Amino acid sequence: MTITSANEIEASRDAAPRAAVGSNDRRALVLLVAGGLAAHALLALFGLWRAVAWPAIGLSFILLVLIGERAGRIVPVRGRGLYERTLAFGFPALVLLTWQLAGDYGLLNTTWFPQPSRIAVGLWDLTVRYDRFSGTSLLGRPWLIPEVYAADGMAGVWKLLSESHLLATIGRVLGGFLLGAVPGVLLGVVMGMNQTVRLMLDTTLSAIYVLPKIAIFPIVMLMFADPFGEAPKIVVVALAVFILMAINTMAGVRGIDKVYLMAGRNYGAKGWSMLRHVILPGAMPVIFAGLRIALGTAMIVIISVEFLRAKQGVGYITFYYWEVLNPEKMYAGLVVVMMLGVLLTYALQSLQRRLMPWQQ
Repeated sequence: MTITSANEIEASRDAAPRAAVGSNDRRALVLLVAGGLAAHALLALFGLWRAVAWPAIGLSFILLVLIGERAGRIVPVRGRGLYERTLAFGFPALVLLTWQLAGDYGLLNTTWFPQPSRIAVGLWDLTVRYDRFSGTSLLGRPWLIPEVYAADGMAGVWKLLSESHLLATIGRVLGGFLLGAVPGVLLGVVMGMNQTVRLMLDTTLSAIYVLPKIAIFPIVMLMFADPFGEAPKIVVVALAVFILMAINTMAGVRGIDKVYLMAGRNYGAKGWSMLRHVILPGAMPVIFAGLRIALGTAMIVIISVEFLRAKQGVGYITFYYWEVLNPEKMYAGLVVVMMLGVLLTYALQSLQRRLMPWQQ
């Protein structure tokens, strides 16, 4: 018997159990889908669906998880990407559809939980409407840029964009994020490499970390000549990011495998060369994990600050429409915050892929 024929026999033996498992998964998938549809149909037939709607929706979620797991077992390798994208984007779409139907059929109080369609209308109105009283708009009316540029040049364009709530929030987040992340990473590297600095600062940083950053905002305001300007808002974001990045970077540097450090020394790496080629690449995964957490914290802090002390920004308009009892536009402001968080996170992940190509 040749080696080739032996391999073929072994492969055929393995293929039979795999085929049986795949057949069982398909059968279970069909039964789960049919059982879920039949249960809802029976509840509707006997007029019980509205009475047990929320337990039925909760059980349907569990059933959906089981269906997704079974479907994942039989999806071929070439269709794996489509399967994962379907789960990632299909589930939020299903949640929105459930929310819409629950509002339409009276399962939710639409006064406080308006349907997604009403929130979308509110978001559209925020996007296209210019508030003449405050002189602001959500996006800064970019569709007027050609006309304004022809009349007033870049000064007019900048004035047009300066009315944007979204750009105001982005500017504060990015300014505070960069102002806090860069020195935070540098200090974290020093703390990770130097035990004396670590012992001196670790307790202090841990104590400051647990303070609500919004609680120290009034103190930060007193540090500036214009307490109601942009500087205090950016600085309080920077402080939150700085503490997080210092702690995460220190943990990343201390967690580097000693083998990498020994290999670097054996190849003659010292000082800056060791930092650039061994320590920073070794700590980079933890640093970027910290950056993602810090970015989320920056968003939380700036929205909270805009709730309290701002006349412009996505947080301001969200709080304003809560005060005037306009829940559609309040939720629209929250949607803008979530979309902004997703976009900034994707941008950070893109940067991570560029700086860490070895993880591809």
